[in-house]
Amino acid sequence: MRSLFLILTLLFSGIISVNADLVVYPAPKGAELNADFTVSVRQNNELWQLSPSYQVKVDEVRYAKHNVELASMAYFDFTGEVEISVTYNKGDINEARIRPLSYNIKPEIKGNTMTFKLNQPRNLSVEVNGDIFHNLHLFAGPIDHFKVNKKDKNLVYFGAGIHTPTNGRNFIIPSGKTVYVAGGAILKGQLLVSNVSDVKILGRGLIDVSVKEGIRIENSKNIEVEGITLTQIPVGSSDSVFITNVKSISYYGWGDGMNVFASNNVHYDRVFCRNSDDCHTVYATRKGFVGGCRNITMRNSVLWADVAHPIQIGTHGNTQIPDIIEQLYYSNIDILDHKEMQIDYQGCLSLNAGDSNFIRDVVFEDIRIENFRQGQLINLRVFYNSKYCTSPGRGIENVLFKNLTYTGTNAEFSIIAGYDEQRKVKNITFENLIINGKHITDDMPEKPAWYKTGDMARIFIGEHVQNVSFK
Repeated sequence: MRSLFLILTLLFSGIISVNADLVVYPAPKGAELNADFTVSVRQNNELWQLSPSYQVKVDEVRYAKHNVELASMAYFDFTGEVEISVTYNKGDINEARIRPLSYNIKPEIKGNTMTFKLNQPRNLSVEVNGDIFHNLHLFAGPIDHFKVNKKDKNLVYFGAGIHTPTNGRNFIIPSGKTVYVAGGAILKGQLLVSNVSDVKILGRGLIDVSVKEGIRIENSKNIEVEGITLTQIPVGSSDSVFITNVKSISYYGWGDGMNVFASNNVHYDRVFCRNSDDCHTVYATRKGFVGGCRNITMRNSVLWADVAHPIQIGTHGNTQIPDIIEQLYYSNIDILDHKEMQIDYQGCLSLNAGDSNFIRDVVFEDIRIENFRQGQLINLRVFYNSKYCTSPGRGIENVLFKNLTYTGTNAEFSIIAGYDEQRKVKNITFENLIINGKHITDDMPEKPAWYKTGDMARIFIGEHVQNVSFK
């Protein structure tokens, strides 16, 4: 009787589930779907449940021109172990790849269907016959334990269905509110978090792919965002922002995923970014936001830059009143792709100090970089880019790359370079750098005594650089 009551309760809420350990969400009427894949999930060999496949847009750059391609996205929640069936409706599966590759997920293939299992939440790219632009983005999340109390006056609830703001642009969120976007809900407008505090945005629903900056956080404090799928989520002049299990997919020009401008204490955990510009940036003064940045972290995440950088730090600031960007920490991150023909904007991990910015105390730890299409592993420069800056940066100091791994053949040479004797790059440490299985160290036996260690890693160490070590 208890199981029957649970099933009826979930159905009434717009959720279909066989039991409390697996939850799938039906697509609302009018949702834009993609028929390339049929996705089903089950537990304990019970009945398969259909997980709707939505249409998302991604950006393919062919030579120097941008082209919008239609990919797929499906999502569900679970605990324990789940079995997933993905049928490719356009033909047979000759080969399949599930990324990040570090998860080591090997599907079984029969005809046009693959099956595989998961025993923990994962944000995945499922790719058939080498096609990365018409792939399936599969977001297998943790069970959502939030208890909806519709009598709570501080709850803004969006149930299953399509929701459009009355002003046609955005939903403005006041202080102290909890916004819940249920699985099966689609918002056709931005959630605007502006000049407020103590706001939570939770749920499993979507903000439509047509909405740029699906959630915008500005001049605010104590903000939490969890579980939503959207295009972009910029944070400007804000403090104490926590973004967890948020998925960002963009396709248009300047489609940065998760920007930070002039903010402190911004933390990302288990995010997925596939973007048509930088996946994640940390800038100082920019776009009306004023000041430096301190204590920015990203953990347990997946980044895919169809254009520009997976991580870009430091270009923009305040020449008149110089800013500091400091105490940045990135750990346990998989970088799936990087595609940038312009040499000025290459670098999976890029620290570019411009606009009199000073960048210091940065850690990249346990970073796995797959065989991206075009670009550099790292790019550390104090520079003056006249297109975007009004002055060179003041310096970069104290950067640690620990357990950085690259497996691939497409990396161009990386760059470490200062600007002049007053604007240096200093104290850069590589600890356990592995490129295609080879450890790069200052005492590696293959290195001739007259070589720079950077030569062995195809890293150009240029002028005005001090104290670079490979351990």
